[in-house]
Amino acid sequence: MAKSLRDVLKYELCGLAVVALAFLGLTSLFTQAAGTLGHFLARGLSVTAGDGRYLPPLFLAYFGFKIMREQKLSASATRTWGLFLLLLCILIFLHLFLPVEQAFYSGWQGHGGGMVGAVFSYLLQKAFGRVGSYIMLTFFTLAGMILITGRPLGFYLSAMGAGTKRIAHGIGSRMAGFFFTGVNEGSSASITSLPASPAQQNPPSLPAVNPHKEETRSGDRVRGRSRRREERREPPEESGMQVEMAPFALADGRPYRLPSTGLLSRTPPRDSSLLEKEISEKKQILEQTLASFHIQARVTQVTIGPAITRYEIQPPAGIKVSRIVGLADDIALAMAAPGVRIEAPIPGKAAVGIEVPNREIATVHLRELLESKEFNQRSSRLTVVLGRDIAGTPVLADLGKMPHLLVAGATGSGKSVCINTLIASILFKATPDEVKFLMIDPKMVELTTYNGIPHLVSPVVTDAKKAAGVLRWAVREMEQRYEMFARTGVRDIKRYNELSRPEEKKTPQGNAGQEEGQPHTALPFLVIIIDELADLMMVAPAEVEDSICRLAQMARAAGIHLVVATQRPSVDVITGLIKANIPSRISFAVSSQMDSRTILDMGGAEKLLGKGDMLFFPVGAPKPIRVQGAFLSDSEVESLTAFLREQAQPVYDQRVMEEPPVGEEKPGGEEEEDELLPQAVKILIENGNASISMLQRRLHIGYARAARLIDIMERRGIVGGFEGSKPRAILMTLEQFEQTFGRTG
Repeated sequence: MAKSLRDVLKYELCGLAVVALAFLGLTSLFTQAAGTLGHFLARGLSVTAGDGRYLPPLFLAYFGFKIMREQKLSASATRTWGLFLLLLCILIFLHLFLPVEQAFYSGWQGHGGGMVGAVFSYLLQKAFGRVGSYIMLTFFTLAGMILITGRPLGFYLSAMGAGTKRIAHGIGSRMAGFFFTGVNEGSSASITSLPASPAQQNPPSLPAVNPHKEETRSGDRVRGRSRRREERREPPEESGMQVEMAPFALADGRPYRLPSTGLLSRTPPRDSSLLEKEISEKKQILEQTLASFHIQARVTQVTIGPAITRYEIQPPAGIKVSRIVGLADDIALAMAAPGVRIEAPIPGKAAVGIEVPNREIATVHLRELLESKEFNQRSSRLTVVLGRDIAGTPVLADLGKMPHLLVAGATGSGKSVCINTLIASILFKATPDEVKFLMIDPKMVELTTYNGIPHLVSPVVTDAKKAAGVLRWAVREMEQRYEMFARTGVRDIKRYNELSRPEEKKTPQGNAGQEEGQPHTALPFLVIIIDELADLMMVAPAEVEDSICRLAQMARAAGIHLVVATQRPSVDVITGLIKANIPSRISFAVSSQMDSRTILDMGGAEKLLGKGDMLFFPVGAPKPIRVQGAFLSDSEVESLTAFLREQAQPVYDQRVMEEPPVGEEKPGGEEEEDELLPQAVKILIENGNASISMLQRRLHIGYARAARLIDIMERRGIVGGFEGSKPRAILMTLEQFEQTFGRTG
C-alpha cells in the first residue's frame, strides 16, 4: 500500500531532524561556533564517549538517512543491536589502555572511551582480568559484525583464506620471476631473442606494474621488472641519507650528520574544554562592559593563541577607535586580567582587536616548530624559529633578509631563551662550512654552553674589552670579503659561493684582476651574537658603536649578520645610529612605555606578559606581530651542543683569537711577527698587486694566514687600505724592502 504525501513528509522531517542533530554534534566538536547548546553537546559527547566522541554523531546520521530512505521509523532490531555492540566494543577498547585505578577520572576528563568505556572496561577487567578482557572484547566485536552484516563467521574465515591464497600466490610468482632472472642473467641474449606472445605484448595490468611504459620494451619484460624492482628498493635509502647526512665532510672522511629533533622534548597535549568555557564567559563580559560605556559593539571573531586570546570587535558607525583604546584598564578590570592590549585597528581588517591573557599559558616547544611544514620548506640556512602567533601559526624569519636583529627585554622576559632558539634553529639546518658563529657574552653565563661546537670561529668571548676588538676584526673581515667579491666580479656572497662550485669555476667576463678558472673556496655566513650590548657600551662605547654601525650598514651582502640583545633598551645603549641601522626588532616585556618606544618606536611592549610573550617587528611590516616565543630548556641546549661536539672539533680563526683588547694594542714588532712576512712583501712588490689569493697560491698557505699577512702589511704601511673594487696600492719600493728586510729577504 502506497504511503500518503503526509506520511512521506513526516518521515523525511524526522530523518532531517536526526541528521541535523548529528551534524550539530559534529560541528560542536570541531568549532566553538555552535553556541551554548553545542558547547553542552560537545562536553556531553566527550564525557560519554571520550576519544570516540565522533562515533555517536556518525551513527545518528546513519539512522537519519536510513529513516529518509526507507520511510519508516522502526529499524531492524538485529542490525541496531549489532551497531550498538560494535560502538560499545570500540569505546571499551579505547579505555583498556588506561590504568584501572584512573579509569573513571580519565573518562570524566574525556579521555579513552569516556564514562561508558570506563564503566564497562572496569567491569570486564575485574571479572576476566586484562587478557580475558581482550578475549571477550574480540568475541563481542565478531558478534556485532555478524549481527550487522547477517553473515555467518564461516563467510569471513573463507574470505580471509581466499585472500591469503591470492597474496601467497602473487608473492610466489614474483619471487620465481626474480630468481629466474638472476639465474639466467648471463644468457639474457637468448631470452630477449624469443618472440613475445600476444599476452606479453598487451598485459592488462601493465600500468600498475610499470608506470614508465616508454622505458620498457616487450622483448625484455623480465629484465625490466627486475631492474624496476631494484629502483623501487633504492630511493628510501637515498632519501634517508639526504635527511640525516649533509655534504660537509669531517677530517676523517665521515659525513657530517645534522642533529635530529629527537634531542628535544615534545609538547604535552592541551585540555581545551576549560579554555572554551572561559572564552564564552569573557566574550559576554566584554560586550557588556562596552555596552556600559554606550558602545554597542559585538564580538565578530575569537582567535585563541598559546598565551592570549584576541577578541575582534566591530564598533558601530560614529564610535571613535580612540574611545575603545582608552577603555583598556576598564576592560582589564571587568575581565580580572593582569592587563589587556588593544590593537586598533587590526591590519587588513575592519575590526579592533582586544588581546586578553589566558589563565594558563601554553608552552610552545621548539621541536614542534622545527618539525613543521613551514620550517622544512625553507631552503635558507639562516631560517630561524621565533614561535607561534595569536592564531597558532608558526612564525619564522630569514636572518639573511632581516638582515640584522635587535632584541630587548627585561630580566626574566624570555630574551635569553629567544637567543638560544635562534641559534638552535640554524644549528639544526646548517653545517659548519655553511654558517659560522661569533658569540659575545659579557655576562659569562648565557652563551658559554656553546663552547666547543664546530660552528664557532673562536671561543665565546666573555671579556668586554676583548669583544670590542673582535668586532673590529669583523669589520676587517667584511672589507676583505668585499675585496674578494670585487676581484671575482660578483656582488654578494650568494653569487660568490655559486662560482666556487666545480661547474661554475669560470671567471665572469670583464674581470681583469682574476685569472681564468682561478679556484676559490665558498665562504660561510657569519652570525655575530651579542647577548648584552649594555656591558660593551660601558667599556668602549665609541669603538663598539662604530663597529656595529659599519657592520649593520654594509655587512649584509658579505654574509655577515648581527643579533644584538640587551635588557636595558635606553637611549645611551641603543643609540640613534645603532637603532637606525638595525631595522628588525624584537621586544619582550619591558618596564616602561619609554623603553617600548626606544625599541619599537611605539608603546605596547610594557603590557606584555613575560615568559616568551614578544612583539616581533620585521623590516617592512606596518605593525609588530605578537608572538609566543618557542621554549628551549637548558638541558635541551646541553644535549644539542654535546651532539655537535661529538661530530667534529672546532677550527678557530687565529686572527680572532689574537685580536688585542681595546686600549691594549701591542707595538708593531710584538704583534705583527710572521716568518713568511718578508717573502710575502717581496712577492707583492715584484708583482705590483696586493692580493690575498696571490699569497695563497705562491706561498701555499690558507686564506686566514694570507689575510693576516695583508693586515700586517697595511698596519706597517707597506700596502694601502681597502678601496672597494680598486686593488690595494703598494707603498714600499724594492730598495726600501732591501733596507728593511735585507738580512731576511
